[in-house]
Amino acid sequence: MTFAPSLRKREPLVGNWLSLGDPAVAEISAQLAFDAVVIDIEHTPQSLETVTEMVRAVEAASGASESSATDTGTVVRVSENDPTEIKRVLDAGADGVMAPMVDTAAEARDLVEATRYPPEGVRGIGLGRATKYGETFPEGVRNPETAPVTIAQIETEAGLENVADIAAVDGLDGLFVGPADLSAALGIVGELEHDRFLNAVDRVLEAGHAEDKPVSTLALGGDDVERWLDRGFDFVVAGVDVSYVRAGSEQALAAFEDAVNDSNSDTA
Repeated sequence: MTFAPSLRKREPLVGNWLSLGDPAVAEISAQLAFDAVVIDIEHTPQSLETVTEMVRAVEAASGASESSATDTGTVVRVSENDPTEIKRVLDAGADGVMAPMVDTAAEARDLVEATRYPPEGVRGIGLGRATKYGETFPEGVRNPETAPVTIAQIETEAGLENVADIAAVDGLDGLFVGPADLSAALGIVGELEHDRFLNAVDRVLEAGHAEDKPVSTLALGGDDVERWLDRGFDFVVAGVDVSYVRAGSEQALAAFEDAVNDSNSDTA
């Protein structure tokens, strides 16, 4: 199974959100056979060089495990809907991009065009990793099966208002509900059980599925994974790497403190 066609068929998929810049985290995600990793460069200090090494790590590890032949996809959440940044991360070999704060159908079309070569789009042609340093040029440029995944984040009131038109944009592969920003835009930041937030979620799901396009979101815990799948999401990013590190560290610290307290009690 490969990520892009499975996403476009709306098969249930699981991802891992990567905000730490260590390629080892990306490599582990691929070894564990996540369907995709989302490499975040909107809210992190990751450079293009770091993104390239993370993509390489995923590619090297994908399908290497005897337990799975899954090829883990790489989606880069870019810092803005900018054609130059999009071009560069795709040239680095990423399978697709996710653009934040997409508010209108015109912005969604800009996103799609930034990922497509002329005459369908405005992406410049470079002989980098995306073309295997020229090996697949020009055939790869004209192969629709290699078109990058394009996902628009719906996380503002304007994006929510225009979500049906955004979902209908030709070439856009899917929508992503940004839970933190969307709830903040609604004036209920972090209140993900609030009726207003859930109504907004349902509106995005309805718009995406009306166009037979997948809708995805980020889960903040195990319970979230189940409830988002039950609500109708197709692609769920099951957690964030920095949260795993923090949670594991808290458990280790608590185990040490419990052991010290038990030892002091025994000697009292």
